[in-house]
Amino acid sequence: MRFAFIMAGGSGERFWPLSRQHTPKQLLRLSNPNHTMLEEAIQRVEPLTGHDSVFIATTPILSEAISAAKLVPGDNVFAEPDRRNTLGCLCWVAASLIARYKEGAESITMMILTADHAIGKHDAFRADLETAARIATEERGLVTIGIRPTRAETGYGYVELGATLQSCGSKVKSFREKPDLATAESFYKSGNFLWNSGMFVWNLSAFLSELQIAQPEAHAATLAVAQALADHDQESALRHFRSLPNLSIDYALMEKSDRVYVVPSHFDWDDVGAFDALLRTMESDDSGNAVYGPVTALDCERSVIYNNCPDRVLSAVGLKDMILIQTDDATLCAPVSDAQRVKEIVGLLKGTRFI
Repeated sequence: MRFAFIMAGGSGERFWPLSRQHTPKQLLRLSNPNHTMLEEAIQRVEPLTGHDSVFIATTPILSEAISAAKLVPGDNVFAEPDRRNTLGCLCWVAASLIARYKEGAESITMMILTADHAIGKHDAFRADLETAARIATEERGLVTIGIRPTRAETGYGYVELGATLQSCGSKVKSFREKPDLATAESFYKSGNFLWNSGMFVWNLSAFLSELQIAQPEAHAATLAVAQALADHDQESALRHFRSLPNLSIDYALMEKSDRVYVVPSHFDWDDVGAFDALLRTMESDDSGNAVYGPVTALDCERSVIYNNCPDRVLSAVGLKDMILIQTDDATLCAPVSDAQRVKEIVGLLKGTRFI
């Protein structure tokens, strides 16, 4: 069996005021004016797995909105009961599969994908996933998709290439944290580093085997959660789940396993992490502006002007390298260079009705 799991638990605070507690960025139209990012993620992988084999991994606070969208079968929305980073997310998914499919779970191939990336060339994307699935089976290992760098980027982690495989992939030599600019430039010039996309492919049995070696307590907790779910004992499942360390899957497992492989991407990719990304992912007007909704702009350049109110017009004059966002109850204005700082505004508004 081959299943796709789309991780959709993030809050998207850098996209406030569009992204809110119950409508995070996965449910927004940020790279396509006609589809939400989650819809796009499902549509990309459906031809490879089939509709009924696409699952969404999210949090309880988002599960209602995601289930209401009816993008996948209702019982294909897995809501982890508490926040335990990506390790917790993927252990909960593994436990849920074991509880549902029992002995048959060992043969499942898992494609762990994201709901907040802009991806082009979908045929190439699916072909890379096919390659990753083949390597995962042949090598009984953990496979990540590495993005071919287009610039010296300090905001991403990197994967260093090791020995080349015959099946269009490589052994991973090392994972590198987000570098400073000089290091990023050396990575880019060397040609031996890829961006870490956060997308993975593995057989469930291999995941459990490697988890037992790298994180034996997390492995034991995962099996305990699976048994509790099979017994319909939610209280016990929650207790065991909360014993998991709050770690990323990269730090907890990928960086510790010696059976990790990478497939270099052949598709277009962008991490839609903040409003400045819309200048790359959305169609631009003749002045380089990314515009959405009823907008009237005069002498504006390289700006994001996004109006989420269909019955109100958003007007701007003389903006250059700016972000201007309008919703029913909030407005945001900031330089493009400060796109990452929007998260700070969310911190200041905690506890108000505007989150």
